[in-house]
Amino acid sequence: MSYSAYCILNIRKCIITKFSLSFPKNGYAKKDSGSISMIGGTLKKKKLSKLGPITEKKLLPVEEDPNKLVSYVCGTNIYKTGEDVILKENSEYPDWLWSIRLGPPPTLEELDPDSKEYWRKIRKMGMRRNNQMAKFKKL
Repeated sequence: MSYSAYCILNIRKCIITKFSLSFPKNGYAKKDSGSISMIGGTLKKKKLSKLGPITEKKLLPVEEDPNKLVSYVCGTNIYKTGEDVILKENSEYPDWLWSIRLGPPPTLEELDPDSKEYWRKIRKMGMRRNNQMAKFKKL
């Protein structure tokens, strides 16, 4: 079986064009330099960062009325209508509420060695130490 040079070149050209990638050369897909948002009736330009456009933070109003701060739990109403939860007398709340530890967690010396909290803290400290040592380990 013999092929002519013209036939071989045609076959080669078909194979190359079949597997080559072609990209559109139109200019309709341009990179956006920034996006525009409509907030409060005015247009504001957003800046692009590495992770995408930065959105403006929504500022919430701060309650300054001292009577409302003393009698209501401000910020508990998540609905557009309604009001915040009213505070009750201390006697209406359970006793364990007043014995909750508000400061930093207890140290290892303050914990009882026979408790679960003690051994969980030991395990957590060991895992943290192993992770720190793994950072310095050579590959």
